[in-house]
Amino acid sequence: MQELLRVMRTIDDRIVHELNTTIPTASFVGKVDPGQTCKELYQSLMDAHTNRERIIKNCISQSSAVVKTLKEEREKAHDDAALLKQLRKEQTKV
Repeated sequence: MQELLRVMRTIDDRIVHELNTTIPTASFVGKVDPGQTCKELYQSLMDAHTNRERIIKNCISQSSAVVKTLKEEREKAHDDAALLKQLRKEQTKV
């Protein structure tokens, strides 16, 4: 999950580079439509943010379900240290 998020953040991490390559210099102004290229960059940023948000919410949902299950198991077995450790780990993840 963390690796996937790291890859998805690439466009945000390289925004200065993306802006520098998207906005044409004076010599290329006639060859490239800056409005269109900026619009495309904006759309790719919005798509990346939407996808990242969807994946994060999905991860939270899955982890919350695991926490709920572990809590139910914990109520049945109060003295299981391994179960408690796993529960704490999942709670920290959420």
